[in-house]
Amino acid sequence: MRLDWNDIRARAAKFADEWKDAHYERGETQTFYNEFFELFGVTRRRLASFEYGVKLPENKRGFLDLFWKGKLLIEHKSKGRDLKPARQQALDYFPGLKEDELPRYILLSDFQNFELYDLDIEPDKPRRFKLSELPDHVQEFGFIVGQEKRIFRDQDPANILASEMMGALHDALEESGYKGHALERFLVRLLFCLFADDTGIFQPIGIFEEFVANTREDGGDIGGQLGALFQVLNIPEADRQKTITAELNRFPYINGDLFAENLPLPHFDRDMRDKLLNVCGFRWEAISPAIFGSLFQSVLNKAERRKKGAHYTSEKNILKVIEPLFMDDLKAEFGRLKGRRDTGRMKALEDFHEKLGRLTFFDPACGCGNFLVIAYRELRELEIARTG
Repeated sequence: MRLDWNDIRARAAKFADEWKDAHYERGETQTFYNEFFELFGVTRRRLASFEYGVKLPENKRGFLDLFWKGKLLIEHKSKGRDLKPARQQALDYFPGLKEDELPRYILLSDFQNFELYDLDIEPDKPRRFKLSELPDHVQEFGFIVGQEKRIFRDQDPANILASEMMGALHDALEESGYKGHALERFLVRLLFCLFADDTGIFQPIGIFEEFVANTREDGGDIGGQLGALFQVLNIPEADRQKTITAELNRFPYINGDLFAENLPLPHFDRDMRDKLLNVCGFRWEAISPAIFGSLFQSVLNKAERRKKGAHYTSEKNILKVIEPLFMDDLKAEFGRLKGRRDTGRMKALEDFHEKLGRLTFFDPACGCGNFLVIAYRELRELEIARTG
């Protein structure tokens, strides 16, 4: 049964009093940490090992005072020893660890003082406190009972820039009188071509940007050229006219309905062509799939956006919803299965893999689809991790 934090704080106060005179590293370290883990209702030997050996450069071998794979590395010193060299000593062990063994936390202690580093959030800003203050800091060790601080990263500036560039092109086209459904569909097609050009769907990479760059500088022929390209993208290679230009024929057939509809074509000017070239020059392969929501929102006019409810939610806020809703439980289940050492481990992992494929998700307020896109990405990463 999990202890509540009041119980843990009471245990920590007793622990601090019992160990207030501890000073000798070798003679007392293991008992110290066995009892430390018990503060949280956890048996140390289930999680971590003492004197964990690692191979170091130049055929040397090091031993970690206490190591919990993928979670915690502890370097312990005798009372009064400087802890600054201990941090470097801990980091020196990292080259001898596998990628999935690298810890998120480093704890340094000399019995009477603690320094706890969270390498994912603030790697250079440890939580420092004395043994006597441990009851006030026990929640810093929430990861021992599965309560870790979440990391929700802000939107990548590149994603924001991509959205702004598409919005600028949208506004220029709209101001020219090219509006409504035709504008929306046209820009969605452009968005597909931009991703296809940088991610290898179009071969060789960069042919769409080259296609646009070969148009007239005044922009007068871009609408017609893009119209011809969109028609070609909707025709299988075997069904195309023999007289089609080589420049158009090197683009592949794109199945589905994206290029099926005949659209009225926009008339570009020099400024609009420059905006399109700027968009083409952007590195679209580096863009997160989360940005699709913002990009699609950029190509919807305000009235349509309100009508369709296409209000973009950032990746950071999406993760705040889907992680506690279902991803945390799935990751915990995967962790338990991967940690098994019995003969049924592989079968259990295969069943888990099948389970992921059967999951169904419903977003009743779906606008741009970002919740579903990010949920799919997170599940796919977990599915791939199964083979690790």
